[in-house]
Amino acid sequence: MQASPTTSKIPCAIFGASGYSGVELIWLLHNHPDFDVRYGFSSGARRAEPVSQLYPQLTDRIDLTLQPWHPDLLGEVAEQVQVCFLALPHEASAELAPKLTAAGLIVFDLSGAFRLRDETVHKSAYGFSRPQPDQSIPYGLAEWTTLAGTEALIAVPGCYPTAAALALLPVLPFITDACTPIVNAVSGVSGAGRKAAAHTSFCEVSLQAYGVGTHRHQPEIAQAIGRPVLFVPHLANFRRGILATIYVEVAGEITSAQIDDAFNEAYAQWPLVRLRAAPPAISDVAGTPFCDIHWQLHGRQLVLCVAIDNLLKGAAGQAVQLANQYFGLAPAAGLTKTGGVL
Repeated sequence: MQASPTTSKIPCAIFGASGYSGVELIWLLHNHPDFDVRYGFSSGARRAEPVSQLYPQLTDRIDLTLQPWHPDLLGEVAEQVQVCFLALPHEASAELAPKLTAAGLIVFDLSGAFRLRDETVHKSAYGFSRPQPDQSIPYGLAEWTTLAGTEALIAVPGCYPTAAALALLPVLPFITDACTPIVNAVSGVSGAGRKAAAHTSFCEVSLQAYGVGTHRHQPEIAQAIGRPVLFVPHLANFRRGILATIYVEVAGEITSAQIDDAFNEAYAQWPLVRLRAAPPAISDVAGTPFCDIHWQLHGRQLVLCVAIDNLLKGAAGQAVQLANQYFGLAPAAGLTKTGGVL
């Protein structure tokens, strides 16, 4: 059963609500004209607490108590809400999502539990087995996905793959068969999550590559664009955002006009992708739901520069954008007038 967005707000619950992506979901949905946040759940190991106690910047702006999740609450939640957003660890989502969908709930999962279609690749990337997912579970790269509004579970892409795929997909027909796209991307420390760790502490982080050729987002990017890639992520000591520079070789006859046309055709109807005349900066997108893309052709070398906010376009914002599509709302509904929490 779907609530009509024209007659009443769509009731929803957020799991993993105490984390960075979770609190961004709370804030976006709280300000959304068509959604109503009924529940925010944190780990069962936490106590109940107002969200403003964890995030004082929300004091006097939102009145929501985060509750510790317990499976006994499933029946109550299924009666009270229609949509669940999961901002949980991968293995926790893999366990919980099927229980929620079996209870008749619609699930937007921000973890990597259901992104990779190949079970062997999934186990190698995430280190655990899951029940073989239904191949009908959509991989929700919002501008390249069409939702029917009947799906039970939607896999929300990762932050790095969102940036890389949005830049690469329009130009795939121009890339030579022998070319392996090279994706160099830099993320702020919020991409590592809220849990404290010395190696992701703002004061400890220096600009550094990590997971070279082994990061779990490499197979996700390859799956999204349908060809192998070389992905080199970096961690830097800024709070939020991703800046990626991508290098590909195009066929010799490809012109700048063709590339322009490809990007304009791909994104003319999508207001959250902005085509930029100059390379974007992190500050252009931090706290916004936009993906900014710039390109330059040097001979046969095409350089793509792309920037997103990792917590919004790369996580919570994209989940809301997919929910908008699911319920037939405008793509940017509830997104462009609300900044990030952090």
